[in-house]
Amino acid sequence: MSTAIHDIGYRHYDGPRLGRSHVARSLYQYNLRSLFGLGRGARAKFIPLALAAFMLLPAAGDIAVLSFARRPEVLIDYSMYAIYLQPIIAIFLATQAPVIASRDLRFRTVPLYFSRPVETTDFVLAKFAAFVTALLALMAVPVTLLHLGFLAMRKAMIEGGAPDVPSVAGQTGEYFAALAGCLLFALVLSSFALLIAAYTPRRGFGVAAVMAVYLISNVVVLIVQGASISSGNYEIAGWAGLFTPFTLVDGVQVRLLGADPGVRAENVAPAGSGPVFLLAALAVVGVSLLLLMNRFRKAGA
Repeated sequence: MSTAIHDIGYRHYDGPRLGRSHVARSLYQYNLRSLFGLGRGARAKFIPLALAAFMLLPAAGDIAVLSFARRPEVLIDYSMYAIYLQPIIAIFLATQAPVIASRDLRFRTVPLYFSRPVETTDFVLAKFAAFVTALLALMAVPVTLLHLGFLAMRKAMIEGGAPDVPSVAGQTGEYFAALAGCLLFALVLSSFALLIAAYTPRRGFGVAAVMAVYLISNVVVLIVQGASISSGNYEIAGWAGLFTPFTLVDGVQVRLLGADPGVRAENVAPAGSGPVFLLAALAVVGVSLLLLMNRFRKAGA
């Protein structure tokens, strides 16, 4: 029996070794593109891009009204934008979290990622950073549009005799505080949505689970707040905000970032509770990331 050696054209790779950081950046870019359906079919793009358009509509409409009315009170409070539009943000969370948290688990591709120079920490943080970036853009772009609209119309409001036109410095301070609030919203909402989606590998169940947690926590907190306010116990109504993500972050906005309580003054976080709400928000992010890493570490074993 004779043997033969065939030249199949194999060559050693002599190029640069890009390493772990390059892999992490590539994962971040891939996940961010996936969240908006970029590089995929029209069906994958429809929901995220439609939700992004819906997020912009109130800001564009408000600027149009401002251009006719030329009165500063018609401008939506920057810090309230995410609160007013939380149903749209919740739909984005529910539909897009499974896109980057569930598919790798469902199709069991996690071990393939870990066969390369990428750690569990890199893998999870790349997904988390991509989701935070997408959510931050979803909320911060309309707020920025509102601020630019105010700057463009301020001179016309003053010339039109509008009373109490805010100063540029004051309004810009509120804008940057609102951006800090948007970042905290993105961190908290991304962490809890990805965690839920990672434990429900089938996309349909993941969508339902994220939406259920959002709705149930909101309903329970609203019931507690309503009962507390009706009995005159505003302290309990304020502390109840710790147990749902939107009011949790809003407590930080009001008590630490100087946002005006406005229409939610009755159930806003109690005076002096800002550090507690901030620590609770950071705890949600930290614990969620630890559990996510544990989930993907087991899946990659």
